[in-house]
This record gives sequence, C-alpha cells and structure tokens, in this order.
Amino acid sequence: MKRRAAITGIGVISPVGLDHESTFDALLAGRSGVGPITLFDPTEYKTRIAAEVKDFDPTTRLDAKLVRQVDRFCQIGLPAGLAAWSDSGLDISALDPTRVGVVAGSGIGGLATIESQTQVLNERGPGRVTPRLIPRLMLNALSGELSILLGLKGPNWVTASACASASHALGSGLRAIQIGEADVVVSGGSEATITPLAVAGFCNLKAMSTRNDDPERASRPFDKDRDGFVMGEGAAFLVLEEMESAKKRGARIYAELSGFGATADAHHITAPAENAEGAQRSMRAALQDGGFDLGQVDYINAHGTSTPINDPNESAAIRAVFGDHADRLSISSTKSMIGHSLGASGALEAAVCALSISRGVVHQTLNHEEPGEGCDLDYVKEGPREMKVRAALSNSLGFGGHNATLAFSQVD
Repeated sequence: MKRRAAITGIGVISPVGLDHESTFDALLAGRSGVGPITLFDPTEYKTRIAAEVKDFDPTTRLDAKLVRQVDRFCQIGLPAGLAAWSDSGLDISALDPTRVGVVAGSGIGGLATIESQTQVLNERGPGRVTPRLIPRLMLNALSGELSILLGLKGPNWVTASACASASHALGSGLRAIQIGEADVVVSGGSEATITPLAVAGFCNLKAMSTRNDDPERASRPFDKDRDGFVMGEGAAFLVLEEMESAKKRGARIYAELSGFGATADAHHITAPAENAEGAQRSMRAALQDGGFDLGQVDYINAHGTSTPINDPNESAAIRAVFGDHADRLSISSTKSMIGHSLGASGALEAAVCALSISRGVVHQTLNHEEPGEGCDLDYVKEGPREMKVRAALSNSLGFGGHNATLAFSQVD
C-alpha cells in the first residue's frame, strides 16, 4: 500500500495576512488584498494595480544579512517555510535529517534581482554587478536556503511550471512520501514578480485587468464583467509527514494530501486545450490517486483566474469530470481576494484547502455577481459557507499547457 501524507504544518505570507490564520480569516471576511501598485511607479502602465504583500519586514523573521543576500521571492518564501516547520512541532534533532526534504515551486524566481542588476550593468559596468547575482536569481535558492536554515538533508529541488509550479512541488513532495523516499517534506512555493518588466509583459499580453479605479473589484472570477487577472505575490508551505508517524507523535493533522494528477495540453503556450481536456485528465488522475469516488468531493478551489478564457474552460472541465455531481460542488477562487501569485498560487490555495477541511468552512468568490457565459456552477458568491468538507480538489493550470490537481481529504 502507498504511504499516506498528513499535513501537520502550514505557513503563509499573503496580501491579506502574514500567517495562515490571519490569511484564512481575511478570506472568510471577504477582504481584498488588491490595491494600487507601490513597489514601483506604474504611471505609464495600462494596469496599475496588484495584490502586494503589505507591512512585512523580512528582518523580523530572517537574519538581516540573509535578507540582503536573497531576492524578494526568498524574503517572502523562507519565512513561510520556517513558519510551516514551527507550526508542525517537529524537531530536526529528533529526526533523521537525511529523511526530511524540501520541494519548492516558483514560476519565475529572482526577477527583481535580474531587473535591478541589469540596470547596474548598463549604467555602471560589469564590475559593479553583485557577486550574489546568480545565487539571488536562481529558483532553487528557495529550497536550498530553506534546507540550510532548518538542517534538512533529504530530497531537495524546485519545480518550475508557470502557474502550476507550487502544485507540482506539493505533488512531488507527496510522491516522495508515498514511495518512501522521505518521511517528511516541507513543500510549497513563493513568487514576487510585481516588477516593472513582469507587469509590462503581462500588460502587453493583454492578460490583466485594467480596472484601476476600482482595484478591490478588479479580480472577478467567473463573473460576466471580468477583464483579466490581477497579479499577486506571496508564499505558502505545508509540512507533509508520513501519516502513521504523525499520528504516533500526536501531531495536529489539518488534512491529508491524498492525491496528485499532472498532465500536459500539448496545445498552445498560453491558451488551454479545447474543452480543457488536459485539466479534465489532471482532475481524474488526482481522484484516482486519492482513491475518491466523485460523490465524496465537496469542494474545489478553482484555478479561477478571472480571465475570459480560463473561467469557462475550467468550469466545463469540472462539469465533464463530475457530471451531475458538479451542481452539488462548492467552488471558490482564492484569487478573487489575493490575486494571482503565479508560481506560488497552488501552494496558497493548497493551504486554503487544508484549512477549509480543518475548520469546516469555505470562503466565497469575491466579486462574483452575475455568471459569465459558460460559468454555470456554484461559486459560493454569498459569503463564507460552513460545511463539512470530506474531500477537496485544487486546480492549477499554467502557461505551457501544464495542469496540476491536488486532492485533499479529511482525517478521522
């Protein structure tokens, strides 16, 4: 039999909270983290809003020297990983460190460093580029630095698959537990790409909302008036622990990460396959891996980007997979409040799924007022919904045709 993975620790840094509890409470309260961009001057941009992490000083959680040495995506990501480890109650001195791994995801990594050091190169010459350039920009700085901070010597790598990156990381962490490669995996993701270059690129791709005068209502998943996604930033990590070991030590278990599905569209670099065929296969694979019947699933945390093309395609995929049961599912989009944190989004939404199961409540889809064409499911628009969540899915659908679905379940 496959070994099982308990979720025993959660750490979150988000646009609406600097830990997992305050973030989840803000989501239940329907509070948006979207506002005017402050990280740079967006005056000349078509989109001038984003969901930034606010009032966060990384030196309160990391050594000031380390903060200077790493990019913003690590300044946000490392505290989230440390918080998840602390929340789990594990002590590395009581474990075999070679059996404890880190698998992290980021779609872009140290983009802020690339932009700032390119400017240094152009204005001041190659001799003034920081010797920390490569360690700061590389995606695997996230998993490497976290393992150094915690002394974790097991499997360690980073996944990069655009908006599916963190979900692939969590799925990889689950596999490491299932096959016995590790006993504990700290897994999640981080992204910090609210930068001049990234915002310009997405603006020119015409993928983002331009509702600059009403930022809190700009992210509108599944709504007929949606006009694109809102960029976010943030990080989340989960501690995945072999189930019997977690139970034996009396750990608090939020939920079980039960299944993982991953597919490719092989269709187009930015557009989903017709009828979201790849997303359908991803959900079916996660359900099979988790051993679920369709009727056991009560909740789906949707990819729900608020783009014209994603929302009806994802809705069609859910209906194709679940048939009549699709009308009994509660579905919500966390991105309606914290924006789209690209490669980190799957980790933030996984944390939401685990907390929804643990606390028996799911958050609303903010700004969903009138369904868009092809969006005909129950998107929990009225506010938080108290309910028993026996099993849940989380979808992440990334550029490149990458689809990843995580399946979660309640632990009795």
